[in-house]
Amino acid sequence: MQKKKTEPSVSPFGGNKIAIIGCGTIGEALARGMLAAGFAQVGQVQASTRTPERAQKLHRSLGIVAGTDNRRIAEGADVVVLAVKPPLALTVLDEIAGELPARQAMVVSVAAAIGTAPLEQALERRNGSFGAVVRAMPNTPALIATGMTALALGRKVSHAQAELARHLFLSIGRTVIVEERHMDAVTGLSASGPAFIYMVVESLAEGGVRVGLPRELALELAAQTVVGAGAMVLETGEHPAKLKDAVTTPAGCTVDGLLELEEGGLRVALIKAVCRAAMRAGQLVSR
Repeated sequence: MQKKKTEPSVSPFGGNKIAIIGCGTIGEALARGMLAAGFAQVGQVQASTRTPERAQKLHRSLGIVAGTDNRRIAEGADVVVLAVKPPLALTVLDEIAGELPARQAMVVSVAAAIGTAPLEQALERRNGSFGAVVRAMPNTPALIATGMTALALGRKVSHAQAELARHLFLSIGRTVIVEERHMDAVTGLSASGPAFIYMVVESLAEGGVRVGLPRELALELAAQTVVGAGAMVLETGEHPAKLKDAVTTPAGCTVDGLLELEEGGLRVALIKAVCRAAMRAGQLVSR
């Protein structure tokens, strides 16, 4: 068995302010994760939202400063998390760029399909040589701090800033740094992937019901089986094929099930789903 793979612990944020601009579902998950993991303290995190009601809700539930003025929330921030919808990203960044300390601040964009280059250019138009941008692609399990986030670094991101971004997203799960050319593929695999796995869980549970299990029990068994199988891959470092073979005893029942999956085309269907989602990701916003 290979050596167990582990993630580093989350290092505390040493700056004064993290601003989350457009604090919707992912933004709130980041805020909660940072606070729960000890990456940031309540007084270090501020957030902007579209409505006063949403801002009040964030303040009540998390204790952070929240409001509707993007420029005020961004003012003087060491890190800005740009979490608005992709069509608004460049407009909002142009709005807040003048409020940032040009030589220190870093912008982390979670706007799908927006490359680092146009974000850097938007910053440079307002702040001269400034343009430290990280592009992030988290997925929805971040909502329960079990997410998978890929980071692509812009041209002017220092090693210290890269580590800062990595530890920020470690607060909501696992994090990898990839070349930006891989980000559409990341979107198709890990960002769209939970939807594919939910279909697998649903199908496994339906199979359980088909052979006589109560529906709630079948769903629990299916979901935990997927969680455990994924953890086995990550924790052992073994190839999935080797782990599969360890379950598949000669003349046992598992091999019959695997034959049904191969005949039904599960392997090819999942490969094609990732490819199609990745292709679509590249078309979401023109570069």
